[in-house]
Amino acid sequence: MRLTVAQALVRFLAAQHTERDGVQRRLIAGCFGIFGHGNVAGIGQALLEAELAGEPELPYHLARNEQGMVHAAVGYARMHDRLSTLACTSSIGPGATNMVTGAALATINRLPVLLLPGDIFSTRAASPVLQELEAPYSLDVSVNDAFRPVSRFFDRINRPEQLPSAMLAAMRVLTDPVETGAVTLALPQDVQAEAHDWPEELFERRVWHVRRPPAEPGALAEAAALLRGARKPLIVAGGGAIYAGATDALRELAEATGIPVAETQAGKGSLPYDHPQAVGAIGATGTTAANALAREADVVLGVGTRWSDFTTASRSIFAEPGVRFVNLNVAPVDAHKQSALALVADARAGLEALHEALEGFSADGEHTRRATALAREWDATVEAAYTAGHGPLPSQSEVIGVVNRVSGPRDVVVCAAGSMPGDLHKLWRTRDPKGYHVEYGFSCMGYEIAGGLGVKMADPEREVFVMVGDGSYLMMAQELVTAVSEHVKLTIVLVQNHGFASIGALSESLGSQRFGTRYRYRDPATGALDGDKLPVDLAANAASLGADVRSVSGIEDFEDALREAAASERTTVVVVETDPLAPAPSSEAWWDVPVAEVAGIESTRAARATYDESKRTQRPYLSPSERVETPR
Repeated sequence: MRLTVAQALVRFLAAQHTERDGVQRRLIAGCFGIFGHGNVAGIGQALLEAELAGEPELPYHLARNEQGMVHAAVGYARMHDRLSTLACTSSIGPGATNMVTGAALATINRLPVLLLPGDIFSTRAASPVLQELEAPYSLDVSVNDAFRPVSRFFDRINRPEQLPSAMLAAMRVLTDPVETGAVTLALPQDVQAEAHDWPEELFERRVWHVRRPPAEPGALAEAAALLRGARKPLIVAGGGAIYAGATDALRELAEATGIPVAETQAGKGSLPYDHPQAVGAIGATGTTAANALAREADVVLGVGTRWSDFTTASRSIFAEPGVRFVNLNVAPVDAHKQSALALVADARAGLEALHEALEGFSADGEHTRRATALAREWDATVEAAYTAGHGPLPSQSEVIGVVNRVSGPRDVVVCAAGSMPGDLHKLWRTRDPKGYHVEYGFSCMGYEIAGGLGVKMADPEREVFVMVGDGSYLMMAQELVTAVSEHVKLTIVLVQNHGFASIGALSESLGSQRFGTRYRYRDPATGALDGDKLPVDLAANAASLGADVRSVSGIEDFEDALREAAASERTTVVVVETDPLAPAPSSEAWWDVPVAEVAGIESTRAARATYDESKRTQRPYLSPSERVETPR
């Protein structure tokens, strides 16, 4: 079959599927793209030809920002538990490098996306071409080489004959739960348009089986023995528990053993918030319940977590001398963290095997009852934060409370950066494994609206509530236009606090006095950015992008507007101003952000003294020496 490289690529991608537990779905469900000279006559022409031929097998979606379209693909992939994703194509040059941030986000979060940036001419016939990076030490370097460190697989297709092996390798990585992340195939613009004779079998339906590897029996027996001997065990559920469809297995194990379950950002929703064994968020943005139990835990079972610094409160939250970790994770790199007993397996398969191995075991009844009581105390704290009556401007906690109250059990809240992810982690009452979608691996400002677009495209039956601060909104709001053009309905809560609330609070706590975190005029008298507030009208901006907009004052007006927005069939932005100085309830945990060791500012010196005190709580989490195995 004679096709161009781009036409062959499009046809191949349309034929790829995943299968897990007997359920098949399309691996690449569509393609976002912004066209330029590097891809308009290659992939652009191939997508057009498929569309003109009838119902396209690889539907095309026009995005407005290249980084935004990668974020949307990530949101889509996360909702599909990494079993289906979207491709993203751009031109060479700034269009391609705009996707690098999205690639980093996908890889850090272990979520599959396929990136197809155009590239410079393979023949070099007209070199240097527009937007070509001229490296004096090599002629085969382009800006696309910036993707290498943030991609799980990278290849440049310099000849048509290279395409089949590159595509098969790319699909293997996308569908491997251990290796997955951003996959980049750089496509020189001349090669995209080059014709070649392809074997028919290249385009036949291909199904990639996503396996569930079981735990090694010896490690399983050792893990079960360790848990049986625990006085105060704790489970920490990460994103892998949800991606593996292991939440039922987790619930059954927790109910059978009485072991309390705390949750990471990606793992939030592993249990409903009001389950007797659920103690909520853990770590620097956690609940006092989960963190109190973490300080006392002697054995910790991590399920599908990569143990980030927020989860461990910068390795300070697990304070019991001799605390031991058992890590159930499909990825060996994560299973071995914290010097843990590594249980390398699929989360669901591993939990089911642990349940069987722990038959007849129950945690101490007093430990279980205390965990439930601590969780109820925290829920009372949440209710007080939801209904604080702070004024004249509402607190962010009250805004979160209204969104939680208005949203349905299966609806999705989306957030990514600023102070809201931390507040949501500790305050949001999750009711469904897919109801909480906060990107906190990269915590990328600008993810929220684009990610929400991908979430809604993945599951149109769910209402999607995007929560975004003014700082993040100003960095990337363009995909509002995409949502409007595609008739993808989002409800967006835009919190106006005239600056960077999260970093402002962090700056103040570290003695830097909120420097550079407020949106203000420059004061001619002081030369500093501490003048009056800027007259930025975010409501008018959102309206200019095609969304319906409500600008409200007060918490009651906000709730009325939010209910109207949720009932609407159109994307609606509800703008609400909050008090950035009204804090959420404390997690009573620490986060390691170094403070200047010497300073002429008294506030910085005081913050350094506090930092030095907290630093002493940091632990290496090394297992006892007799557990260390030496190579033979």
